[in-house]
Amino acid sequence: MHALDVLGDPARRRVLELLAEGERPAGSLAQILGDELGLSQPAVSQHLRVLRETGFVVVRADGTRRLYSLSTAPLEAVDAWLEQFRGLWVSRLDALATEIARGKRQRRLESAAQEAPPEDDEAPPRP
Repeated sequence: MHALDVLGDPARRRVLELLAEGERPAGSLAQILGDELGLSQPAVSQHLRVLRETGFVVVRADGTRRLYSLSTAPLEAVDAWLEQFRGLWVSRLDALATEIARGKRQRRLESAAQEAPPEDDEAPPRP
């Protein structure tokens, strides 16, 4: 299964988000995904199996509990693949930031012009 296929599922993405905060027991993950996404414990177990088999998570036994943690290598591989496309949106975001700054500057100038006292043409010249 390709990494983007793994990440394409919202339940698996949510598991990764939760594990980004730190190691969690399988039961905790099942409870959260059940509450948030309405998934059954077997469905969560299936998602955890996919994540484990594709290397996104690692599991260790702690007595009867199974503790899951994030493995960053597959995410680093996805990031490396996305790098070839990053320039497509970075330049657009830079252009957007420039336009936002221009708009803010224009509003400041307009606001300052409205707040400035009117010039008095009748005022006597200064000595």
